[in-house]
Amino acid sequence: MVQKKVCMVGAPATGKTSLVQRFVKSIFSERYHSTVGVRIERKEVDAAGTPVNLVLWDIEGQERFQSVQTSYLRGAGGLIFVVDGTRGETLEQLASMREQARGAVGDVPCAVALNKADLASSWALAPEQEAALGADFPHVLKTSAKTGAGVEAMFGWLAAAMLKAPAGA
Repeated sequence: MVQKKVCMVGAPATGKTSLVQRFVKSIFSERYHSTVGVRIERKEVDAAGTPVNLVLWDIEGQERFQSVQTSYLRGAGGLIFVVDGTRGETLEQLASMREQARGAVGDVPCAVALNKADLASSWALAPEQEAALGADFPHVLKTSAKTGAGVEAMFGWLAAAMLKAPAGA
């Protein structure tokens, strides 16, 4: 079986932990629990007939990456950048987080989860902002940890992309 490390990256309270819990355990909690350091979960998926054991590293969110956080990224085969669609400032932090992550792991497959899509009345991202992400990221998807919308598709896409990536990525 193939094993791949996936790191969840984003500002605080974007829903990284909630996305992992929805994906791994099919649960959602309204209570906010700040991740301290890193929390690791595992889930096996089928990517085009190949079983893949995803090792999900839910990294604490901070306004800026610190050296200890980038060390968590080492060995990652893929990244999911999580943006809170109800807080535009989390999108503004994406470019610097991506550059720091790229410095730690190179050009590994990555996706952007525009999370909290269930809160459409509070959505703060303009369609133009969302469309612009497509120029920089191969996969951008609206997700909702609360309803589960887009969650399986996001992790499934990343698993398949990591299998197609060159060795070492």
